[in-house]
Amino acid sequence: MARKNLLASITGPTVDRSLHEARSDYATRGASRSMMLSIEELAESAKRLTDGETIVALDPNLLDASFVADRIEDDEEEFALFREGIEKDGQLQPILVRPHPEREGRYMIVFGHRRARAAREIGISVRAVVKNVEEIAHIIAQGQENTRRADLSFIEKSLFAARLQAMGQSKDTIKSALSVDDTLLSRMLSVTEIVPASIIEAIGAAKTIGRDRWEELKKLLLRPGAAGQAADLLGSDAFKELDTPARFNQLLTQLQRARKPVRPAPTPDAVGNWSPSDKRVAASYRNTGKAFSLSLKSKDAGEFGHYLSSNLEALYQAFREAKQRNQAGD
Repeated sequence: MARKNLLASITGPTVDRSLHEARSDYATRGASRSMMLSIEELAESAKRLTDGETIVALDPNLLDASFVADRIEDDEEEFALFREGIEKDGQLQPILVRPHPEREGRYMIVFGHRRARAAREIGISVRAVVKNVEEIAHIIAQGQENTRRADLSFIEKSLFAARLQAMGQSKDTIKSALSVDDTLLSRMLSVTEIVPASIIEAIGAAKTIGRDRWEELKKLLLRPGAAGQAADLLGSDAFKELDTPARFNQLLTQLQRARKPVRPAPTPDAVGNWSPSDKRVAASYRNTGKAFSLSLKSKDAGEFGHYLSSNLEALYQAFREAKQRNQAGD
């Protein structure tokens, strides 16, 4: 009964139990069934909070951002096109706000921050649904709206999850907000735990960069000295002029190159050339310690090479005898 009263205060009418038939397996692990049913009902309701509600016109200057950020930055070129669309065609979808929990007469945006910003810059009212929702419903509605629109990059979703965790929200709430399972949530949080916030902010949203490549960057940053190398690159003017996917790619490439061991330059006596006085053959050699390569060129190269290969046994025996004599002399 307590669960039904909670849902009624947030979502209105009781949600039809048929909404739960398609639940993911992860939603029943690690929490009681009643708790998970409550979260799932909130998640389903969050998708439809504007259905059948009264849409009002609000002054965008009365709106405050959500208490938890879900974006690193706005792509200004993309936002300019978005704003032009609203200016031309109007605001097609209302935003969702709730009465501000601490500031009387103001509202907190649940989702629709870009639409509110566009309305503010254009100088028009913003179409909104005002709903009394509690913190958990706010989180789920905000996360699922952005997930449904495919509006956030992997790293933005990961930061959103990390911020919710830092606020003390349960993993069940975070999973419902982002529509992810335990495994994916764990991988998202591991990226934000290892990749410093300063690096993420310097790179930006990187919307085309997915989970696998962020995990590769995470592993590279575990190498001693890698964070310092990254900081040197992030501070350069050339890096800052790149768009966010290009920044990520440049950093990843630099760290990949730094991971490979640098081979020492060969010493002067490790490489050389030889030719007889008649110049009928020319030889070049390279000694790396574990390998010795000999290359023959010029007129007699083929015949001389065949002679050497045919007499390798005798030459090796002569080498062994000379080496033993030298050792005996020492």
